[in-house]
Amino acid sequence: MRRLVIDSATEACSVALFENDELIAGECLTLGRGHAERLVPMIAALPEKGRADVIAVDIGPGSFTGIRVGLAAARALGLAWNARVAGYESLGLVAAMARDQHPDTAIDVCMTGGHGEWFFQPFAADGEPLAPVISLSPNAAATQSGAALVAGSQAQALTELRGSARALDMRPDARTFALLRTGRLIADPRPSYGRAPDARLPLAAA
Repeated sequence: MRRLVIDSATEACSVALFENDELIAGECLTLGRGHAERLVPMIAALPEKGRADVIAVDIGPGSFTGIRVGLAAARALGLAWNARVAGYESLGLVAAMARDQHPDTAIDVCMTGGHGEWFFQPFAADGEPLAPVISLSPNAAATQSGAALVAGSQAQALTELRGSARALDMRPDARTFALLRTGRLIADPRPSYGRAPDARLPLAAA
């Protein structure tokens, strides 16, 4: 079974092609912006233009635009190839990446959020999430965080606020997808923005 993995939910943009759990080819770039322009050429550069039986895509949380770009590409290719599309969460993959380096270790994942907040999620030593993803102010995240190891794009900043713990500066990378447990896949992928929308309907209209 071939699986195409698309990850454009954060500052990083990556793609990977797997045969079962073996990585065939992949690429990861730190873009910040411009995911929409780079993602499709990155997929096209893969063997057989990335054609696969299953497409896995990062549904967030992360960048509003990046999440939607990745989902749109996955759904379009799924229709074109008659491939199954599944989703996974960005913080879950970062936790798996960190746990690969530090097995049997509790890990807090902290990633860049919106409006100065951070996305935060704690994981137990066995890799299971201890709570859902939440968007917090930096000070609130420092209060919530208690693991000896923190991973993610804001790991260094969080450990500095705490005054303790080890930091792993990481962003999700599609090439490490095989580290993610099958049970983490979401059959009906929808955007996971990690925080409430900024715009709200007027009370009368609602």
